[in-house]
Amino acid sequence: MNDEPFIAAVKPLVDAMGGEMLPPDEAGPDDVVLSWEGADVLAVRLPQLADSLDHILAAMERKQGKPLADLDRKAKQEVVRILEARGAFSVRHGVETVAGALGVSRFTVYNYLNREKGA
Repeated sequence: MNDEPFIAAVKPLVDAMGGEMLPPDEAGPDDVVLSWEGADVLAVRLPQLADSLDHILAAMERKQGKPLADLDRKAKQEVVRILEARGAFSVRHGVETVAGALGVSRFTVYNYLNREKGA
């Protein structure tokens, strides 16, 4: 069986999540084992939530082409909206982490969140 196309197909998703691909026999109890045509092909180790937030922030920075702290206010508000939709603020210290990445205070992040809820 040739499982290389399957692995190649899931790699961009695993990378986007900040996960790690492992041989299925190295899977731990919290890893996700993927099967293809009845055989275990790949294990995926998902990142811890805090690591995911850092990964998401880094990806947003790459997409913007500059540090998030250099964005204007409206763009920072949009970043906060996207992060809220992705559950970033359910992570412990999420507000502090995002505030640091945006170069604003926690109070400002809370204001952006409240602004969205009021809109």
